[in-house]
Amino acid sequence: MSLFVFLSVLGAALLHATWNALVRVGTNRVATMMVLSGVQGMIGLAIVATQPIPAAGVWPWLFASGAIHSAYKVFLSFAYEHGDLSRVYPLARGTAPVITLVVGMLWLSETVSASEALGILVLGAGILMLARGVFTSGESRRMLPYAFGSAAATAGYTLVDGLGARVAGNPTQFVAWLFVLDGIIFAAVMLGLRGRAARPVGRRVWLAGSVGAAASYGSYAVAVWAMTLAPIALVAALRETSILFAVLIGWAVFGERMGAAKAMSVGLITLGVALTRL
Repeated sequence: MSLFVFLSVLGAALLHATWNALVRVGTNRVATMMVLSGVQGMIGLAIVATQPIPAAGVWPWLFASGAIHSAYKVFLSFAYEHGDLSRVYPLARGTAPVITLVVGMLWLSETVSASEALGILVLGAGILMLARGVFTSGESRRMLPYAFGSAAATAGYTLVDGLGARVAGNPTQFVAWLFVLDGIIFAAVMLGLRGRAARPVGRRVWLAGSVGAAASYGSYAVAVWAMTLAPIALVAALRETSILFAVLIGWAVFGERMGAAKAMSVGLITLGVALTRL
């Protein structure tokens, strides 16, 4: 992985932590996510107008990606209704690199060096340690199935999008279409599950969702582009450094504590990133 791609993925990680914080800080996380998904779809439509129609072989990947992204947003919205940013985010993101690595190596013939594989595992361990509170808090236990569902969806769309973008040969086209489809699918699913409660109301909801959409779209566009140039598992692991930014946001903005155990976890994450660069 080149230094430019490496730094680009780290920038995408910061954007990812930012949009999650915007969803978490709102009083109606589902409505904020509805705005975010809808604005993403509109951004995608604007870009689609400048791109050629995808080839027939790309559409199965696009529909699969749109469905998995929608599932991810459903799980994440529900998880943030039951847990804090510093608990939900690490757990949801932390298990995804390990799942991606195993699937990539076993079924996709991905080649990852020993130091990169060790870095991925250390990174995942640090993030999981950071989320230790989920096993002792009653509130956290209620969000566990949603957080794990989000993690599984993250691993799923990482693999599908990485392969789909390679099939398409045009990451910009692929990302634009997947967010158009995701916006439609997510709105239909969430309105079916929550009805009127999912409808966005209020300036803060629209502002947070719109800014979050721009950050989310930019973050994932960079990630998919990077997956066409570097191993999918490695890009997925580097994206998980967003936890560093999420911890800082939680501490500085939400007043969440930074104890010794949390600092140790952040140290493991930093070590994991360093190992992936050896």
